[in-house]
Amino acid sequence: MKKFLVLFVILALHLSGAVKLKAKLIEVCGTCSIRNLQDAAKNVEPGDTILVRAGIYSSPNYISNLKGTAEKWITITAPKGEEAIFKGQSTAMQLSDPTYLLISNLIFDAQTMNGVNIDDGGSYDSPSHNIIIENCEWRGINATGNNDLLKMSGVDNFIIRNCKFKNGSPGGSGIDMVGCHNGVIEKCIFENQGSNSIQNKGGTSQITIQKNLFINGGMRSLNIGGSTGLDYFRPLNAKYEAKEIKVYSNIFVGSQSPIAFVGAINCEVVNNTIYLPTKWAIRILQENTNEGFAKCANNSFVNNIVYVNNSAANPTINIGINTEPSSFYFANNFWYNRDNKNWAGANLPVSELNGIKNIDPMISEDSEKGITIEKSSPVLGKGVEREMPREDYNGNLFNSPRSIGAIEVNPKSNSVFDNLDKMVYPNPATNHIYIQTSKILEKHQNDFTEISIYNLEGECVFRTKVIYADNLKINLTHLSSGIYLINIEDKLIKLIIEK
Repeated sequence: MKKFLVLFVILALHLSGAVKLKAKLIEVCGTCSIRNLQDAAKNVEPGDTILVRAGIYSSPNYISNLKGTAEKWITITAPKGEEAIFKGQSTAMQLSDPTYLLISNLIFDAQTMNGVNIDDGGSYDSPSHNIIIENCEWRGINATGNNDLLKMSGVDNFIIRNCKFKNGSPGGSGIDMVGCHNGVIEKCIFENQGSNSIQNKGGTSQITIQKNLFINGGMRSLNIGGSTGLDYFRPLNAKYEAKEIKVYSNIFVGSQSPIAFVGAINCEVVNNTIYLPTKWAIRILQENTNEGFAKCANNSFVNNIVYVNNSAANPTINIGINTEPSSFYFANNFWYNRDNKNWAGANLPVSELNGIKNIDPMISEDSEKGITIEKSSPVLGKGVEREMPREDYNGNLFNSPRSIGAIEVNPKSNSVFDNLDKMVYPNPATNHIYIQTSKILEKHQNDFTEISIYNLEGECVFRTKVIYADNLKINLTHLSSGIYLINIEDKLIKLIIEK
């Protein structure tokens, strides 16, 4: 019992933020010696935390070269339960060329240009990288043009999760990416957007968009591609707007067109639920027609529920010129028009493998629960097997065979960290351990993972965040013999060091 209590206390301390590394804590508040983020950033070193206390902050914050390290990330955060609101300036935060940076628990509202802007400092050869943004909220923007809640240019290896993006500019995006690579956007809510909820363009590639909710997500909730001036592409020689964008286990409610492939190649939209789009479910377009530029082609649409009424039934797919729709792949999608029992189905550009049309999937919209699906839904077990996604919108593992749509109808398990202790070795250890972070990230669908080691006094003796990494080797030579706890995504593993 005593050992269990120690484990519980250490975990509680970690979750509350009470356990900290030996680094500076720089407070920002209206009565502090430092009253804005820009001044606080002047004194930051790797491993430091800028703690923004409750209040409204209206001064602009241009911050350049905010650089943490793989072992010592820089954190900008607000205490849980306190509202730190950046309000009313042209851009709340302009971050140029940051690395190893975590931003959390902040609120942005009523900016007149972009809410937050992160870029690579104009150098295409040295992108901003290893950026995590979580538990932040964008409440709206005071602009009507091509203005974005979050704009990123030349950002690689990033995570955006558990954030809310509301009330975007009529001409802008919730998240706009130009030349960004190797990123994950997950478990976010996008509501009442303008042009797009998420736009991937300018050579953007290898982005996973999963488990998000889009409610009236704009003219194109997901603009997989777009139209970018050639001088802004990252890399400059990219001949596509978007490549290898993976759209998994999302729910779309409303929007003129939830999915738009625009100058996109080798992208896949798998196990999503599209509910009552207002004009089309899908668009296949080409906006960049420069010589040598790839046509929109070789994209796939698999295991999705498309639930429409007559507004988006004829046509359900809008196909533009200069595209190659015959190269698309459609399989095991569930097409239903609630207004017409005799609907002939979507105007697919190619024959579909095992498509199902005009059978009621038994989904509905609930004001409290959101989109729900009946346990007796005919989508149960009708999906084609795919390696990804492994998890549905609710974080449950898909069955085998899986259901069609974003929600597994009858999930059997929600554990993606089974046998986690076997991924840490040797244990007992002497001078080092290995952690199979590649397998952990694979189980967590290319997300990031935070790894911490605590002694039994509750002191954190090691911490790092890992994104897209091979197995991690941790040096233990500075630690004495004894019992320690490794915390991986809030799962605790006992580590014994013997010397």
